Amino acid sequence: MTVAVVGSSPAPLLLLDENLHVVAVSRSFCGAFGINPDTACGRLVFSLGEGEWNVPQLRSLLDSTAAGVARIQSYEMDLRRSGSATRRLVIQAQNFLYVDLEHRWLLVAVSDVTEARADKLAKDEALARNSVLLQEVRHRVANSLQIIASVLLQNARKTQSDETRGHLKDAHNRVMSVAALERQLSASAEGDQDVELQAYFSRLCESIASSMIADSDQLSLVVAGGNDVVPARVSVSLGLIVTELVINALKHAFPEGRKGKITVDYELHGPNWILSVCDDGVGMPSDPALVHTGLGTSIVQALAKQLLARVEVAPAHPGTKVSIQHSQIALVGDDADRASATALTVERPAA
Repeated sequence: MTVAVVGSSPAPLLLLDENLHVVAVSRSFCGAFGINPDTACGRLVFSLGEGEWNVPQLRSLLDSTAAGVARIQSYEMDLRRSGSATRRLVIQAQNFLYVDLEHRWLLVAVSDVTEARADKLAKDEALARNSVLLQEVRHRVANSLQIIASVLLQNARKTQSDETRGHLKDAHNRVMSVAALERQLSASAEGDQDVELQAYFSRLCESIASSMIADSDQLSLVVAGGNDVVPARVSVSLGLIVTELVINALKHAFPEGRKGKITVDYELHGPNWILSVCDDGVGMPSDPALVHTGLGTSIVQALAKQLLARVEVAPAHPGTKVSIQHSQIALVGDDADRASATALTVERPAA
């Protein structure tokens, strides 16, 4: 009955005796690998075909399995036959004992995974090519953004209007924040997956400081936090938030040449995180009427909404601390609108 079941199996199967001679073979095996079913039985498995099954490692594994000291779970091998393309096979083998016959037989199943492996290889090669193209595009985008930022800064220096100069400098720093991210992604083979925040924030803050802080002994901009990583799409929003909050602090927290420090920090606790920008400047005005909103506030609130986070502003004694908080537990029953409803004003009155 076992011989009949093996012979009629739609899967490529071999039934071997303890000496690795073929007891039964399925017609699907013979058809798949060009074996004559009328002459296969009784032959040593390694002599099938033109000897292509006589592979030393396969021989060793089958010997060990037949002896009961091993079991072939998933052995991959290349089947090479003259005049035919190489085929990738996965072999499984298990022995079992017929008590009544006192013989140990070996059941061998063979799967042809040539096409599956070829598809995976083609997919991996396509992904590799796309990764290279993506890095090149990011590099070119970063260069283009750098040029745009330079033009904005040049125009800011030429204009006679203080208000226009301020708007151009703000636009310059916003463009630089995106350019800094794109440059970091283009330099990383894994840039399309994760971004290491401390390195990204450090480069971003260096760029902002170089264009907005004339005296580093007077004002300092530092980055704290660990080596946490986030997906690239998230890092873009976080980088823009940092840019807006840092620019806002530089513009309003240190009037009349006041010395101070701005700290950018990021804390990750499982699915929850807190991004904060803290300064030791003059702080928020006590009169709510003196607090006004602007483009920076709208940008921060919109980005926080996208991230399902809330914006909180608190006194830092001295100065002000603005925190963007994402709490998965707190937001389970909330939608994006409720999450953003707690967003507070982050602008300060102009000095």
